[in-house]
Amino acid sequence: MDLAITYNDRELTFAPAVQNVDLATESGLRSAVLVSLFTDRRAADDDPLPSSALDLRGWWADAWPEMAGDLVGSRLWLLSREKQTAAVLHRAREYSEEALAWLIEDHVATAVAVSAEWMRAGVLRLQVAITLADQTRFKDVFNYQLQAA
Repeated sequence: MDLAITYNDRELTFAPAVQNVDLATESGLRSAVLVSLFTDRRAADDDPLPSSALDLRGWWADAWPEMAGDLVGSRLWLLSREKQTAAVLHRAREYSEEALAWLIEDHVATAVAVSAEWMRAGVLRLQVAITLADQTRFKDVFNYQLQAA
């Protein structure tokens, strides 16, 4: 069981889900996918940083991973100052699939596929399809804001 997270795709905000004045839990993948996509993964040493970035970000616990190279989150934040090009969509797809690769490594899923498109100026639409180990499929669509509107 995981803490259930709600996602408002209009306001692009997240919050813990509440049920009967208590924190709600879920046994599905949605919250795990939200954390994977929308937590800032530490940038690689050779990643070009957005002009406003002063550090490589990342989750503090990634400094002591259980397995070497095991990082939480995605590098989507690196796209925050990019223009809306096909190359940026390609990087968004790569960063998203990288963020979800742990599902395959941990044998939760056998396949992860993400497509990316421009929803509107500064907002990506990510379509996620995951084939689970039992061959059922998880599909969802998420919007990601690249820059303040």
